[in-house]
Amino acid sequence: MDCGKRLQSCRLAQVPAGPVHLGMDTLSKPSDETEDYRLDDQVGYLLRLASQRHAGIFQERISERLTPTQFSTLMRVAEHGHVSQNHLGRLAAMDIATTKGVVDRLKQKGLLITNPDPNDKRRSIISLSRDGAQLIHKLRLDGQIISTQTLSPLKPSEQKKLLELLKKMS
Repeated sequence: MDCGKRLQSCRLAQVPAGPVHLGMDTLSKPSDETEDYRLDDQVGYLLRLASQRHAGIFQERISERLTPTQFSTLMRVAEHGHVSQNHLGRLAAMDIATTKGVVDRLKQKGLLITNPDPNDKRRSIISLSRDGAQLIHKLRLDGQIISTQTLSPLKPSEQKKLLELLKKMS
C-alpha cells in the first residue's frame, strides 16, 4: 500500500485485528466491568440532549434575534441594573472575552449602553438602553414560555425537582 502523504490513515488501516500489544498497554475488548456502560444512561449525554431540545425551543420561541447568551446577559443587566463588565461576566457565567463580545453585539443592536465608571475610569458600567429596557418585559414572557415548553414532558413535581437538582449541580 502506498502511504505517501496519507501516512496516518495508512497506519490505521494496517492495525491488526484483535488485541494490540504496545509494551505494557493492551488495547482489547472492554472488561466485564465496563460492558454495562451505556451511553443512553450517562448524565453528560442526557444533559446534552436536553440542552439541544431547549436550544431548539429557544430559537423557535424567542421573539427577538438573540442568542441564549445575549438573552441571559440582558436578563442579568435588567435584574442588577448598572454593572461592570467583570461583574456581568460572573453573573451570566461567561469568561472575559465572551462577555466583551456579547456586550459589543448588544450595544450594536442598541440594547445596552456603557458609560465610564465615575469611581474608576478604567472600568465601564453597563446598563440597558431605552430600547433594551422596553424589550425586557417581552423577553421575560418569552423566557417563561420557553421554560414551560422545555419542561412540558415532566409533571409539575418533576419539573420542580429537576430545577432543584440542576441548581445543586451548578
